Amino acid sequence: MAEGRLTRRGLLAGGVAAGVTALGRPASAAAGDATGEAGEPVVPFHGPRQAGIATEPQAHAVFVAFDLREDTGREGLGRMMRVLTDDARRLTQGRPALADTEPELASPPARLTVTFGFGPGLYAKAKIRSPIKPLPAFTIDKLEKRWSGGDLLVQICADDPLTVAHTLRMIVKDARSFATVRWTQRGFRRAAGTQPAGQTQRNVMGQLDGTANPVPGTPAFDLAVWRPDGATTLVVRRIKAEMETWDAADVVAKEFTIGRRLSTGAPLTGAREQDPPDFDAPGPNGFPIISEYAHIRRAHVGDPSLRILRRVYNYDEGITRQGHADSGLVFASYQADIQRQFVPIQRQLAEADLLNEWTTPIGSAVFAIPKGCGPEGWIGQEVLS
Repeated sequence: MAEGRLTRRGLLAGGVAAGVTALGRPASAAAGDATGEAGEPVVPFHGPRQAGIATEPQAHAVFVAFDLREDTGREGLGRMMRVLTDDARRLTQGRPALADTEPELASPPARLTVTFGFGPGLYAKAKIRSPIKPLPAFTIDKLEKRWSGGDLLVQICADDPLTVAHTLRMIVKDARSFATVRWTQRGFRRAAGTQPAGQTQRNVMGQLDGTANPVPGTPAFDLAVWRPDGATTLVVRRIKAEMETWDAADVVAKEFTIGRRLSTGAPLTGAREQDPPDFDAPGPNGFPIISEYAHIRRAHVGDPSLRILRRVYNYDEGITRQGHADSGLVFASYQADIQRQFVPIQRQLAEADLLNEWTTPIGSAVFAIPKGCGPEGWIGQEVLS
């Protein structure tokens, strides 16, 4: 079917399962960035794995979760994912979505990625056994419904906030026939070009965040993040930072809490950020230099296959009438198996992490991330067909 004859109505009618094939120039299946016709950076959409996971994190992100309508079954889910895949495939390559009323905003794509996740409720609607289940309760949680749960997740990331806003609008418009928005969480990192790619970024609390992450393109990363078929899982946690009391703590207390120097990110037993922490090294008083309750000790995982990929964004909802910051983290954790990897780490943190004094999880959701697709496919096809 030629692109000029392909319509949004045709997609919604479900008659083009393979017709979302020839939607303009093909995208490479490579994991790295490509270059579009105007020289703008483009992240390939097609491939065995979805983009937006191993991709170098972009400066801006929005996570939007949907609740499926009561009458949306498996067939409707298939139609929805054909439409949304078509939107993502076009917009990530700098081309407007079908029926895009502001096509000028589709370019440049600014390294746009659109990543889809399926919650337990989606599998229930489709009458398919879910590969994931909700997290157990943790003692530190103070979860709010407005930041938790969801049947479908769309993670939208780009180096330009206007690109993110336009893509979100297109996705939400085309999902309305099937679902309603449950929550939206916006996040940010340092602006593109502010620091070299690959350099660990700081979060709103001033900490280098992501030091011990597995490195994309390595066997350790593949083992920790990807399932054999190219799928993975995602945990989204909204973590409120108690900035007023954190500001009141001195540098010594902050470094003792984290187990790292704030200036360099080096462990208290090392000189450089990437130095491995020595958890047995004693201090002058005979106690370990890195406290038993320090964050890096509680979060430490020795087995590379049990690590998680932390793709974290900051949030800042402004200042309250009392002059206090409403800030924190949109903590996105990717791993092959939530129960085997994320849950044990979170239990250790909940049990005795000094950082719990200044951080509170207020939102939580889990999603299965289907594998990627080729030019003739759509995300979730292997699940919903």
